[in-house]
Amino acid sequence: MILNWILALSSGALLVLVFPGLSWVWLAPIALSPLLIACAREPRWQWRFGLGYAAGIVYWFGLCNWIQWTLEHHAGVSGAMAWFLFALFCLAKALQMGAFAAAAGALIRTPFAVPGIAALWVALEWTHSYTGFEWLNLGNAGSNMLIPLRLAPVTGVWGLSFLFAMMAAAIACAILRQPRSRLVWLLLAIGLVFLPDPPPEERGNASAILVQPNIEDEVDWTPELLRRTEQQMTLLSMTGALSGAGRGNGRGPDLIVWPEAPAPFYDYDPEFLKLVRSVAKTSGAAVLTGVVARAADGAPLNSALLVGPDGNTISRYDKVNLVPFGEFVPWPFGLLTRKVSTEAGDFEAGNRVVVSSAGGHQIGAFICYESVFPSYIRKFAASGAQVLFNISNDSWFGKSAARYQHLLIVRMRAAENARWILRATDNGVTSVIDPAGRLIRTTQEYTELAARFQYRYRDGQTFYTEHGDWFVALCWVVAAGALTSGVLRARRHL
Repeated sequence: MILNWILALSSGALLVLVFPGLSWVWLAPIALSPLLIACAREPRWQWRFGLGYAAGIVYWFGLCNWIQWTLEHHAGVSGAMAWFLFALFCLAKALQMGAFAAAAGALIRTPFAVPGIAALWVALEWTHSYTGFEWLNLGNAGSNMLIPLRLAPVTGVWGLSFLFAMMAAAIACAILRQPRSRLVWLLLAIGLVFLPDPPPEERGNASAILVQPNIEDEVDWTPELLRRTEQQMTLLSMTGALSGAGRGNGRGPDLIVWPEAPAPFYDYDPEFLKLVRSVAKTSGAAVLTGVVARAADGAPLNSALLVGPDGNTISRYDKVNLVPFGEFVPWPFGLLTRKVSTEAGDFEAGNRVVVSSAGGHQIGAFICYESVFPSYIRKFAASGAQVLFNISNDSWFGKSAARYQHLLIVRMRAAENARWILRATDNGVTSVIDPAGRLIRTTQEYTELAARFQYRYRDGQTFYTEHGDWFVALCWVVAAGALTSGVLRARRHL
């Protein structure tokens, strides 16, 4: 019994080690194996649930402990209350791994253990998007693995999660000395060699100025400070645009991008709009900037405003996927804490994807945490976006590994849709990512700067862009079939 708990907790720890900060990605194919062995040793589903639940607590605590820091420093609660709320978060999110373990134990000794467990893992991993908080999927560990990454444009991140979970299940079966015939499912991995290589490295032929203002998180904004900050943004933008003249493709930037920032930039402030329009006209480039807008009912919106080189507004995108505790406080937690944002009242969610025309090309911009939703980001490329921009305020993460976790997530979105993605952040990690998910360039963190990044506009759509989470649906069918077969098999042996 004690060995089972050690094995389960080991899986939780191994899953944490896979991701930034240590990024021991070579652990991805074995991380689930100890938990699966423990589940095979435990005949009672209730105890298997407990083993998975314990592993889940370790996983979420180790991966997302930055949430406690964010709540303490930005949500107006004490350190003790922040730990309490974070503990509740871990206890809630661990339920899914508990369910996985309870069901995996019914599959581990069946002929369909390897594909069934892998499909089950993907199915339950997919549910995080609909249960309050989504973050890293196991497949994100494959962002630097060129062979597994061939799956991303076909299956999305889910195919990589399936691959790693399948390998972990096969290792567990081998250690448990199950018939070797059950390992034949690993032959599915041979299919990877027949998939196209990721897009080759290529030099960009368009450019954008990404502004990283390095604004303090907690500032008492006065009209004077706000105007100085706006002037700072203007100076950085124009310096970046002018310093790049005559280099690269021999022309000015296509866009100037200001990030989502902890500053009261309102799209209904005439002085702010005048400033943005002036920057666009003077530079001859479209300006994309994070703003706070207002919905019809007066609620704040976290938005991305695009202004053309002529100074006219092209479009405004209102963030659809809001951050729990960051932009709204789920009931009943409002009795204990306020949201991280300093805007009065909860933010209201937008309701549509926006793809805009700028300089004869189609661009899409998504905001911060939205990057964690693969089925949502693909809609921008499916709607015709030839390049994607991610404006983000990662300063809420402090100096934790979360900002690098976030970057890893965005890289997978680039590989899934074969699109360049440019990230403009308040204080880092500002970067450019190519259509294979390669990190081409980053800027120095916690530094005020403006940098020119090159990229390309791309047409065409990947299979995943066109068809979305078809692989998840297949995994649900496989998992359901394997579980039904496992239960019936168990009853026959009673």
